[in-house]
Amino acid sequence: MGIVKISDPMHESLRVASQALSRSINAQAEHWMRIGMLAELHPQLSHSEICQLLIRAEHEGGLDLARLAGWAQAPKAKGARA
Repeated sequence: MGIVKISDPMHESLRVASQALSRSINAQAEHWMRIGMLAELHPQLSHSEICQLLIRAEHEGGLDLARLAGWAQAPKAKGARA
């Protein structure tokens, strides 16, 4: 665990979003970081697909980037023809 310094405007955005979504400020920041990280790793996925990956990860023991990387590729493989 560590300290991440962010701008005052971003902190205010986190505060507002965390209150609106009934999360702590830290939980909201971590949520945004997960979404952003996965969006950068898998730009082909929609926000909805990223959220589905996070839900699946939670059901299977939590966020594991190596496992999620494989899941994100799985839908393409299913639809691909040999």
